Amino acid sequence: MPHSRPKSSRRIAVSQSGKPETAERHPSRGLEGLLRDVLFFVFFYFYLWLCVDLRLIYGPTEAITNFPVFYKGWAFFRTFLSYPGGLIEYAAAFLSQLFYIGWAGALVVTIQAWLLSACVGCILRTINLSRFCWLRFLPPILLLVAYTQYTYHFSMVLASLVALLFVYLYLRTTLPPTPKHRRLVAFLVLSVILYTIAAGTYGLFAVVCVTYELLFGRRWLLGISYLLWAAAIPYVEGVAIFGVSIFNAFSHLSPFSWQIVSFEKRGSFIVLVYILYAFLPLTILATALLRKFQNPKIQNRITSLLLKRMKFTINSPALRWIIESLVLFAIASTVVILSYDSKKKTLFLTDYYASHRMWPLLLKVCKRHPNDYFVVHAANRALYHTGRLSYDMFSWPQHPNTLFLSTRDYRTSYWRKSFVYLDIGLLNIAENGLTESLEGMGERPEILKRLALIHMAKADYDSARIFLGALSKTMFHDDWANEYLERLKSDPDLSQDKQIQHLRSVCMKKDYDLTDLNIETMLLHLLEKNRENRMAFEYLMSWYLLTGRLEKFVQNLDRLDDFGLSAFPRLYEEAMLVYVYSSRRPVNLHGRQVSAESRQRFNGFNQLLNDYGKDSQAALPALAKRYWNTYFFYYVYERQGRRQ
Repeated sequence: MPHSRPKSSRRIAVSQSGKPETAERHPSRGLEGLLRDVLFFVFFYFYLWLCVDLRLIYGPTEAITNFPVFYKGWAFFRTFLSYPGGLIEYAAAFLSQLFYIGWAGALVVTIQAWLLSACVGCILRTINLSRFCWLRFLPPILLLVAYTQYTYHFSMVLASLVALLFVYLYLRTTLPPTPKHRRLVAFLVLSVILYTIAAGTYGLFAVVCVTYELLFGRRWLLGISYLLWAAAIPYVEGVAIFGVSIFNAFSHLSPFSWQIVSFEKRGSFIVLVYILYAFLPLTILATALLRKFQNPKIQNRITSLLLKRMKFTINSPALRWIIESLVLFAIASTVVILSYDSKKKTLFLTDYYASHRMWPLLLKVCKRHPNDYFVVHAANRALYHTGRLSYDMFSWPQHPNTLFLSTRDYRTSYWRKSFVYLDIGLLNIAENGLTESLEGMGERPEILKRLALIHMAKADYDSARIFLGALSKTMFHDDWANEYLERLKSDPDLSQDKQIQHLRSVCMKKDYDLTDLNIETMLLHLLEKNRENRMAFEYLMSWYLLTGRLEKFVQNLDRLDDFGLSAFPRLYEEAMLVYVYSSRRPVNLHGRQVSAESRQRFNGFNQLLNDYGKDSQAALPALAKRYWNTYFFYYVYERQGRRQ
């Protein structure tokens, strides 16, 4: 029987040789690595689906202005054939639409992350850097951070993935002993194809190939020639053939593009893409320098330590797998937890639920960060639509500016403010805001849908058909658009459409200057147009409560008759009691009564305040505990505090 070396000795010999370790790897090691990958990416998928929820990125939201539009049909596709990188952009636009369906979007991103990880691992093994294969998990972790922060860089990441796939193709087609001229031909062919597909991301491919040839292959002339070709190909193909600008020729679809660096919102967490670009060339560079300058004594010491570690891991493969897996999951979990921003997610959820009119969920999420003006603004709108504005408004910390986001910080929040303008009947202001949103956020389906509704309500059917025609070519809003196009044929005036008829009944044709919007005057004009515009009435009364103008508040109580209300809402009763107490004037109740419960709350509030010698600051903790959501508390602390 021939003598055979022990298993551990054979592994050591292979590890010390210059050959790839994969040639002598035990089959079980591949299965262990595969199992770890499966567990990692299952976690990756469910985290994106259930925790991040990519529907929030689909939005639309003003925080993301570079989410791509996608239309079905040859005409739309043809526009992407006129410049380098168009094919990647088209594919990214199509795949990004699946973010509309939470689980499908998470699956797309998970597959993208898995391919990135697999590609990096294959590249490292091909250039004999198998011991650094753990770096393949860096791109997925970076993507988790990016999506946890609700940023959109899908197109650039997809282009990076294609560039790395071409790097792997180059390495596999130029394995030793491929002669230099064949290497050059392979590089040029792949370069021309890749640049056509991925534009400026071609630079990543070129940098990795140059670094590999110079530092690993020691083919200096070939590496330098690659550098020259890497500069020439974008210029010749991009500028001379496709006619794009020289800056776009070298940077399009890369994180250095002007479309990213020139917009603050688009550059959010772009450093993660920079790391994704740089880590593979830097890894190759670092390992090459270590090989060249490493001290032999240190190298022998490290080798002996590695041998001891090998013996331990060979004897305990299961333990090694468990420890390595736990370390990986600990790192990924720590990074994700540290990057998680609960307030940012609350704002995205608020945007999403407000856009889709999901009132109960919106009210629930608005309780998480109630001190944000937009959150309170959205909560007020949801309270109105659920019939609770005049009962529960002060369950949130209110300010007069929250009703219409009339602060300088929200001056350009056209999309967010358009909701309430459209609901209340200010169609011209809503149209203006949505048009601005169209310019800043692109042709997002929800924007097109609202513009179509406005033009139909204004009987501008030609403009409405333009927006409906665009929507009919989208992936998930085509049925809605086609239904309205059919209605316009059977009922040209949309006389049977309740939503359109409601908008027409409350619509006010008068225009207002958005820079000098008088809220009270605007709401009064809406009520002059239609006394039964209940949203205008409730917002007017809320405005009077928030600004402490109780005399005007009581003067408009007779408008309750227009809505058939036989009893006062709770907050109205509390405001009337405050008015009577502070002004010593009676209030015309118009045949209604103030409830005993409201009187008891008012007396209890005053009694507790008197117990502290009418020192409002001393009584604050006790009053806040029992009366925090009453108008009494708001009137004493919030309104008077702002006045002081």
